[in-house]
Amino acid sequence: MRVLGVDPGLRNMGWGLIDVDGSRLRHVANGVCRSLGDDLAQRLLSLHQQLSAVVAEYQPNAAAVEQTFVNKDGVATLKLGQARGIAMLVPAQAGLAIGEYAPNKVKKTVVGVGHAEKAQVDHMVKIQLPGVQIKGPDAADALAIAICHAHHMQSRQHFDRAVMRAAE
Repeated sequence: MRVLGVDPGLRNMGWGLIDVDGSRLRHVANGVCRSLGDDLAQRLLSLHQQLSAVVAEYQPNAAAVEQTFVNKDGVATLKLGQARGIAMLVPAQAGLAIGEYAPNKVKKTVVGVGHAEKAQVDHMVKIQLPGVQIKGPDAADALAIAICHAHHMQSRQHFDRAVMRAAE
């Protein structure tokens, strides 16, 4: 299974792809979509086009997007929400199921601590994906989101199998 993780951002939208084979994770690719244009509509369009190109090239089977946290600046939160809409729209257009995870859930899954620092997330991503060359902090976050989704998919599959066995 190939999983796309997306860290939504209006300026920089991180993305990361991993292949999942049982408990094995393998890095496929990662990068950052940088918004282009002078106004919000152009910037959102450029993010949509860039992320669409990633999905077309790498053909993921599943996707996961980080949930937006609300901060004190309402305007910034709304703009981030619009970028998150792009992060969810592109995989949905490709017919992918999309998992959503709170930032603390991602950190807890990848690092073991819900309030981990960015450097800790980066370090643990490198440990879980040996040899990975991460193309920036947004890409590291996106890979962490993909890893989080892979772990939660595996847990759901184990649970579903246990329920099936119990029902027999």
